[in-house]
Amino acid sequence: MPGSNIKDKLEILIVDDVKDNLLALKSLLARDDVNISEARSGIEALDLMMKHDFSLAMLDIQMPGMDGFELAELMRGSNKTKNIPIIFVTAIAKDQKYIFKGYESGAVDFLSKPLDPHIVCSKVNVFLEIHQQKKELQNKVEALKKIQDEQAKLLFQLNKTKEELEQAVRAREEFMSIAGHELKTPLTILKLQIQMRKRNLEKGNDSSFTTENLAKMFDSDDKQVSRLTRLIDDMLDISRMSSGKFSMNLEDFDLCSLVHDVIERHIELFKAKGNQIEIVSCESINGRWDKFRIEQVITNLLTNAIRYGEGKPIKISISTEQGRALVVIEDKGVGIAKEDLKRIFQRFERASGTEVSGLGLGLYIVSQIIEAHNGLINVESQPGKGSVFTIDLPLFS
Repeated sequence: MPGSNIKDKLEILIVDDVKDNLLALKSLLARDDVNISEARSGIEALDLMMKHDFSLAMLDIQMPGMDGFELAELMRGSNKTKNIPIIFVTAIAKDQKYIFKGYESGAVDFLSKPLDPHIVCSKVNVFLEIHQQKKELQNKVEALKKIQDEQAKLLFQLNKTKEELEQAVRAREEFMSIAGHELKTPLTILKLQIQMRKRNLEKGNDSSFTTENLAKMFDSDDKQVSRLTRLIDDMLDISRMSSGKFSMNLEDFDLCSLVHDVIERHIELFKAKGNQIEIVSCESINGRWDKFRIEQVITNLLTNAIRYGEGKPIKISISTEQGRALVVIEDKGVGIAKEDLKRIFQRFERASGTEVSGLGLGLYIVSQIIEAHNGLINVESQPGKGSVFTIDLPLFS
């Protein structure tokens, strides 16, 4: 094939210690689709075999030093050369002893000198064609294997996607079930309270609407509305996180001042629940974060400390370490079992043995907010001794 690249050509090695024999054989085998290499000794032939992938080797038997049989045996001992077809070219091929030894050393055929050009070309063409067919078959096998590997990867990806979809469906169903139950509870309480007040009005029972009773009613309504608001906010946050629309609005502010503001805003709640809150240390720390989200994190952790440690003291410390802000919130509440420590930051999870209502999303949302700031959150806890939550934030997210 004229114009073929050498890389696409079939490689033939001819070995003979006589230069004229090499020239004659090379001239006889010359083709556009064949590249011919010459060697005048066994050593030279082995060196060429290490550099090329030969389709056929034509070896003279009688050579000084390493003869053709010895060269053939060495070729069969190497992984690179053991499958190269060998044709012996010799003037003594009619001797049965040599023929047997030749086949024993790995020969596929013999050519007798003087060479018949037609026979030489015919036999060489046969072996080159066989080699080409093997090569094409090998390419097809490799192509098939590649297709099989790609199909296996695709199947793995499909199974993984299927599993992820099934998990997403289960998570959604679980979310809807929990959300429906949690939302229904405060709504049911509000509905019962409204019905009770309506009956009292219809009966003219004015004693039920004293200033003291009205204050209790308003306080109860406010708690249920706050609970609904908290649940809806959590649901909205989860929806934003799942859809990739959880945005960050970074601004510069003092973390210590923010913690003071959160505590001041919840001071009445602390008093009502009997929690004594102590700020152990609060150095001024300026950084760039999402103020609303960090406030959400602090509020969530303080609210949890109140829920799980009602009436127990809460300590807060804010400091810097190696260019990072640390916020530590410690309570003396019920604590968390060791087996629950890892899963409490997952969706819909609560520590076992707790009866606090909610979607089980608070700490998951906290962990996602901290992660969005390239920060870390850690918890250490022992049942009956309380918990210590540590927030670790880079000063500039």
